[in-house]
Amino acid sequence: MMPDDDLVPETFDDVPERSGRCLIVGVGASAGGIEALEGFFRGMPSLPGLGIVIVTHLSPWRESVLHEIVSRFTDLPVEVAADGHAVAENHVYVLPADAVVGIRNGILVVQRQGADQRERHPVDIFLSALAADQGEHSGGVILSGGDSDGTLGIKAIKEHGGITLAQVANGDGPQHPEMPSSAIATGYVDFGVPSHEMGDKLVAYRRSLSMTDAILTGGGPDEAGRSPDALRGEIYAILRAQVGHEFGGYKTKTFLRRVQRRMQILQVEAVAAYVERLRRDPAEVSALFRDLLINVTTFFRDADAFAVLSERVIPKLFEGRGADQTVRVWVPGCATGEEVFSLAILMLEHMETLSAVCRVQIFATDIDEHALGVARTGRYPEQLLDGVSPERRRRFFVRDGASFVLTKPVRDLCIFSPHSVIRDPPFSRLDMVSCRNLLIYFGLSIQNQVLPTFHYALKPGGFLFLGMSENLSQFADLFAPIDKKHRIFRSRADHATEPRVPLALSGLRAMSQIGDLRPRQSGSSSLALRHSVEVQVLERFSPPHVAVNRQGDVVYYSNRTGKYLEAAPGLPTRQLLTMARKGLRLELRAAFREAVDTNAQAVREGLVVEGDDGRVQIVTVTVEPLVAQRSEEPLFLVLFSDEGPSISREAAQKRSVSAQDEVALQLERELRETRERLQSLIEEYETALEELKSSNEELVSVNEELQSTNEELEASKEELQSVNEELYTVNAELNGKVEALDRANTDLHNLFASTDIATVFLDAKLVIRSYTPAVTEIFNILPSDRGRPITDFAGRLTLPNLAEDVAAIMRGSDTIERQIDRGKDAARFLVRLAPYRNGENRIEGVVVSFMDVTVLARAEMSQRVLVAELQHRTRNLLAVVQSIARQTLGTGPAVEGYAERLKALGRV
Repeated sequence: MMPDDDLVPETFDDVPERSGRCLIVGVGASAGGIEALEGFFRGMPSLPGLGIVIVTHLSPWRESVLHEIVSRFTDLPVEVAADGHAVAENHVYVLPADAVVGIRNGILVVQRQGADQRERHPVDIFLSALAADQGEHSGGVILSGGDSDGTLGIKAIKEHGGITLAQVANGDGPQHPEMPSSAIATGYVDFGVPSHEMGDKLVAYRRSLSMTDAILTGGGPDEAGRSPDALRGEIYAILRAQVGHEFGGYKTKTFLRRVQRRMQILQVEAVAAYVERLRRDPAEVSALFRDLLINVTTFFRDADAFAVLSERVIPKLFEGRGADQTVRVWVPGCATGEEVFSLAILMLEHMETLSAVCRVQIFATDIDEHALGVARTGRYPEQLLDGVSPERRRRFFVRDGASFVLTKPVRDLCIFSPHSVIRDPPFSRLDMVSCRNLLIYFGLSIQNQVLPTFHYALKPGGFLFLGMSENLSQFADLFAPIDKKHRIFRSRADHATEPRVPLALSGLRAMSQIGDLRPRQSGSSSLALRHSVEVQVLERFSPPHVAVNRQGDVVYYSNRTGKYLEAAPGLPTRQLLTMARKGLRLELRAAFREAVDTNAQAVREGLVVEGDDGRVQIVTVTVEPLVAQRSEEPLFLVLFSDEGPSISREAAQKRSVSAQDEVALQLERELRETRERLQSLIEEYETALEELKSSNEELVSVNEELQSTNEELEASKEELQSVNEELYTVNAELNGKVEALDRANTDLHNLFASTDIATVFLDAKLVIRSYTPAVTEIFNILPSDRGRPITDFAGRLTLPNLAEDVAAIMRGSDTIERQIDRGKDAARFLVRLAPYRNGENRIEGVVVSFMDVTVLARAEMSQRVLVAELQHRTRNLLAVVQSIARQTLGTGPAVEGYAERLKALGRV
C-alpha cells in the first residue's frame, strides 16, 4: 500500500507549469448521486475538454458498477481510476469501491483500503489534493449526498483559485441536499446551479483560462492607452472607495491571480472591461473583495503569533488557578475549527507542565452550522495539517486512513455552538477572546459594535487575539497592546464603558434613551403623599407576612417576622417550614399544603409560639393565594396575626389545660388527615416508582444506543484531519522576506537621507512615487505630495521636454542626460533620466536625478579663459622672438623656416 504522503504534492509550488493542460474536475456525490450524475452528463457538451474524476461513497464489501452506469449517460470514455493513470482530456474516471484517490502532477494516486479502514470523507481527500496539485486548473462539483463531505475540499479548491459548483434544487433534485447545502453555506461556492447547467459553466471557465493569462504577463496598454499598472491602480481605487480597504500593499501576483479568477468566472477577456464592470456592479466589487480575503485556513496560522501567544499569554491564563477554577476562552467565527484546536493544543501543552490543572472551556461559535458540524468531528485531510509539527501530529492526532483525527483530550476542551457575534448576547467572564480575520469582513459600524462587546465579555485584564490584518486604533481606551506586531491586546481594567450588548429586538431604543421610559412625575405631590402614607401605615399596622412560592421558598419578607421565623442551623435556606418556630411548624405545614392544593385561603387559629423571653404568644396563621401578581409562578401570602398580648408560661399552661379536650380532638383530626395524605402519597409513590422503573429501562436502552453512537462519533471524529505545513513553510519564508525588506527599506531610507543628489521616482504618468530629501531644494515637495504629478509643482528648474523624455524611457530608451541652466543665478544642473525596472525587469517608471554642476561649469569656464590668456601671451612672445631673429639674422630660407616654426608654436 502506498504511503499517504504520495496522495498530493509537497507544495503547490513544486508542481511545474504545464502549458495546455486540461481543467481537471472532481465530482463528489453520495446518496441520490446517480440521478444527479445523469443530469450532470446530460448537460455536458460532447467534447468539453475536461478531465473528470468521480468520487462517491461506496460500500467496500461489494463490487461497484458505477462506471457502467455513468457510461450510459455520456459518450466520453469512462474508466475505473487506477494508480498511475494520467488524467486525460475528455475522459471520465470513477473511484473504485475499496480505495481513496489523490493526484500528483496530474497523475492519479489510488490507495487501496481494507474493509475496516473505510474513509468517510473521500471527496474532501481528493478535492484537497486536486486543489494543491492543479491550482486554478482545478474544479470542484458537489452533487446530491447526505453528509458534509466535500465542504473542506470545496474550500481548498477556492483557496487555490479553482472553480467551485454545487447542486441546487430544481425539478430533478438534489434528493439529499446535505452535501451541496453544506458546501454552499461555507460561502466558497462560485455557482449554485442545477446539475444539468454545470457543464456549460465548466467549459466556459476552461476557455477563459487562456484568455486572461495576459494579466499575469503584463501585456501592453489598452485602447485608451492605459498600462496594466494603471488599470491595477484603478481596481485598487474602486475597492478602496466601495469597501474601505486598501489593497495596494497586497502581493501583486496574488492580487492579479484573484482578479484573473473573477474574470474567468465572468468570462471577461480584457482587464479594462472588467474595470468597467466593477464601476457598474457593486455586487462584483463585493465578490472580488471576498476572493481577495480568502486565505488558506490552517492550524497555527501565523506561527510566530501563536508562539508569542504560547509564551506570553497562555501561562498568565493559568496563574493562580486552582483545580476548581476554569479558564474560559471564546473563539467567534471559528469556521471549521482549525484555530480553535490550535488554541486547545497550546493549552494542553502548558497544562502538562502544571502540578494542579484547572478546567479549560473554549467556546467556539459561528453562524454556519455546517462548518460547526465539520469542526465538531475534529477530522481533517492530511493536506490541511501543514502548520502542525511532526511532534504535535504524534501527540495530538491519530491517523485514520488518509485523514487525521484530533485526540479526545483536545476535543474535550472545545464546545461548538451556533452564535452570531452581531445579533446574539456575548459570553461573559472570559479570560481570552480569539477573533482572527473576522473583523476585516465587517464594516466600521459593525466593528464599533463588536469590539466594545469583546471588552464587555472579557474580565478586566483579559486578552484579545486578532488577525494580522486587524487593529484596534479606535479603541485604545479599551485595550492595551501586549504585542502590537502579532495583534495581542489586553482589556484595560481602568476603563468602565457602557456595554453595547447585541439586543434580540432591533426595534429597542439605544441604552442612552432608556431614561425616556421612566415614569414622569406630575406637578402635584398628591401621588407621592399617598405613597408615603401607605408605606407608613403598612409598616406600623399591617401584620407581619411573607410571600412564598409553591415549593415554600420565601421570595419576600415584611417587617417584624423574626417573632415567628428564625434561621435554621446549617446552610442558609429560604424554606418557610424550615425557618418556622417550633409551635407553628406543624400547623403552618398543613395550612400551606391546603392553600396550595385548593388555591384558597387556609386559616389556623390558636397556635402557640414561645418567644425568646420565655413568654407565650397566641397566633393566627393565614395562608392565601397572592392575587394581582406579575410573576408567571403562583405565589402565596402567609400572614401572622397575634391574638392579644403575649402571656406568661403559667397562664398559657392554665389555658392549655382547659383546651386539652379541644386540642385532642384537633390532633385526632390532624392525625386522620395525615393518614389520608400518607396513603395518597404512598399510592403516588408506587405509581411514580413504576414509571421510574419503566423510564430506567428506557434510559438503559438509550444509554446503550448513546454508547454505540458515541463510539461511531469517536470513529468519525478521528477521521477529520488536514494539512497545513505548506502554509507554515511559506509563512516562515514570508517573514524572512519581510525582515529582509525591512532591512532594505532601512538602508534605503538612510541612503536617501545621506545623499546630496536630488532624485525623484516617477511613474509613466509623471506621478511622484518617492524622492530623496535633496529634491526639496529644486521642487516645493512635501511628504504628503506622493501620488501627485510632478507637473503640479513650481520648481526652480524648467524642464520643457520632461514628458517626451519620460515617454522615450518608457518605450525602452536608454539613459537620457541634459544640462539645464537656472536663469536667476546662472546655476547649472545635469538632469539624468533612467528607466525604473521592477523585479521582472519590466519598465514601470523613470528615475530622474538632478546634479548641481555649477561649480564644475565655472571651473571649466575659468580654465578656458586661462588657456586663452596663456595662448595670447605665448603668441606675443613668439612674435617678439621672430622679430628679433629677423633683425639679427636678416632674411633667408633658414630664417623664414625658423619663423614658420614659431608661427606653428603660436597656433597650439
